[in-house]
Parts: sequence; structure tokens; C-alpha cells
Amino acid sequence: MNKIFDRFKKIVDEDSFKKINKSTILVIGLGGVGGYVVESLVRSGIGKIIIVDKDTVDETNINRQIIALNSTIGLNKTDEFEKRIKDINPDCETKKITDFILKDNIDLLFEEKIDYLVDACDTTTTKKLIIDECLKRDVPFITCMGTGNRFDPSKLEIIDIRKTSNDPLARIIRKYVKDMKINKKVMCLCSKEIPVKTGDYTPGSTAFVPPSAGLLISSYIIREIIKK
Repeated sequence: MNKIFDRFKKIVDEDSFKKINKSTILVIGLGGVGGYVVESLVRSGIGKIIIVDKDTVDETNINRQIIALNSTIGLNKTDEFEKRIKDINPDCETKKITDFILKDNIDLLFEEKIDYLVDACDTTTTKKLIIDECLKRDVPFITCMGTGNRFDPSKLEIIDIRKTSNDPLARIIRKYVKDMKINKKVMCLCSKEIPVKTGDYTPGSTAFVPPSAGLLISSYIIREIIKK
């Protein structure tokens, strides 16, 4: 792989890097969080990445999404990420699912063996489906809660959903986990910061909180792979 990962290998032994390079990660949602998950995993030597998103790049994405540029407005996020991935590491195998995931097509996510699934989508229904399916299929996963309307990346943490606070989305998922009597851990990225009230249904967002969340998730996954 030439010298792409030379600096990374200074802190990761050869066996650990081989584990990373043999891993397949699925990321659903290529926005402010998911985009940085993809970016940092590819730059860490992940062997295969499955990217899932129905959306095209919008001008309002530019302030926080790594794939969003004036030159990519209106283009499919999956297509643009595929090109970016190959430009970073041509040896990284990439699969695209350019679709909105709901109950009738969720099997698309599990057509092949996945070592880790990252839920960075913003649809509550899909998040619940992913929790159910990953637990049923014994697929390791992490789900991202809200990063909008927040300023402080240092308030982000990875914890079990039952320990979350100050997050309206986490409250919904927490109740679902309780109502469904799910006993296993449901690890999530969540912020302890009380979100700013804007009075607008569409959340505001910064250039630093969603990306920080994505990088924390990638770090967590890489460390989990190495531990196995």
C-alpha cells in the first residue's frame, strides 16, 4: 500500500493493522457525522467500506459535511464519496447503496458479512430498525444521536443509550429500548450539552461538533477491531 499508512503503523502493530485492513464497515448516513466516519476509517486502512445514503449534496451541507463543496452540489453523496475513497486509498473496496432504508429494504444492509455498522442517519424509524436487526443478527454497531444545535465537542461521549441525557433523540431511542425490553448494550455517540433552542424544526449545526462526533466513532471502531 505504498507509504499511505506508514505514520499510522508507527502506533499500530502489524497484526492489528491486518485486522483493520480485513474489516468491512457499513456506514449509513453520509452527513456531517457519517462523512467523517468514512473519511477517517478509509485513512486508517479499512479494507472495505459500504456507504449508504439516498441524498444529494445540498448547498446547506457545505458548513459541516466533508463531501459538500460548490462543485458537488446536486450530486449523489454515495457517488462522490466513492470517488473520494478511491482517491485516498485505491485499494479500499467500496460498495454503494444509494437508497433510503426502511423496513421493506433493510436486508440490503446485511447482504454480506459486516464487522461493524455505523448508524449516522437522522431518521428515528430507521434507527430503531437498525438496532433490532443488528441485535438479531449479532452485528456490532454504534448509533449516533443528535449533534445539531450544539457548540461544544468536548461534551460528546460514547456510552450506552440508557445513560444518555439532554438529548431529545436519545430520549426517544432510550424509551424504545426500554419498551422493547432490550437487555444488551446499545452503544451510542451522544452529547451531554443542552441543545440551543432555535424554535425551528430544522436544527442548526456547526463545522466542529458533527465532525468531532464522526472522528470519535471511528476511533471507537478501530480500537474495538484491534481488541478482538
